[in-house]
Amino acid sequence: MNPSTTLPVVLCFSGLDPTGGAGIQADIETITSMGAHPAPIITALTVQDTSRVRRFEPVNSLLLVEQARSILEDMPVAGIKIGMLANRAIIEAIHSILIDYPDIPVVLDPIVNAGGGGQLLDENGLDALLELLVPQTTVLTPNSVEARILARDADTLSACAESLLDRGCRYVLITGSHETTEGVVNTLYSNHRELEQTDWQRLPHQYHGSGCTLAAAIAAMLAQGLDPVMAANEAQTFTWESLKHAHRLGMGQLIPNRLFWAREED
Repeated sequence: MNPSTTLPVVLCFSGLDPTGGAGIQADIETITSMGAHPAPIITALTVQDTSRVRRFEPVNSLLLVEQARSILEDMPVAGIKIGMLANRAIIEAIHSILIDYPDIPVVLDPIVNAGGGGQLLDENGLDALLELLVPQTTVLTPNSVEARILARDADTLSACAESLLDRGCRYVLITGSHETTEGVVNTLYSNHRELEQTDWQRLPHQYHGSGCTLAAAIAAMLAQGLDPVMAANEAQTFTWESLKHAHRLGMGQLIPNRLFWAREED
């Protein structure tokens, strides 16, 4: 077998989280665990702990474009995962790349606020995300709070999904961990209809980087040729196991254990 075809490459745009719970490290650990190779590009430097984001600094958007294009011209990128975006300039830079590579599947985790609190994208950036990135997206992965922010005129989560599909993305996976249901219900939509719901046992803690893990896992599965429905199912299973085996390394949210499969059970 040709070595160049054995390991699909996923290009990741994410922030640098010094806790290692979310952001680019979550992408690297997840994509590696799911059998693909991560090519990481940092969109912002953050000051945060396991409780909250204190502040962040976006990277230079021109540098980001240079990094991404150097990878795309050198490596067989088979998937793109997008996380923290920081500002409109970063969004415009990524959009300029996506329109030149329309055949690569894109997974967008529309991070508006940090899980522990703190706004990560302002109104101008939010508008740009909807206008420039959502139409280029294969799978959009908002949690229920983000879905309502992205589709403010919608009165139900199904209507939120419909609104986002109308903007051009192919699939919307709305996760339900922020809802008050007994279990966590995640719902996948496409073709202006609900495709399936998956129910997960609600775990007892809060977790730092669960959304990053889910989106990165979907991107890794798409890069290996799975269709979006199968990719979403495989990614949800991996994410739930990562949260089930999470570590308490700080005084706030738990850190997902994305290498649970590599460690012996007690």
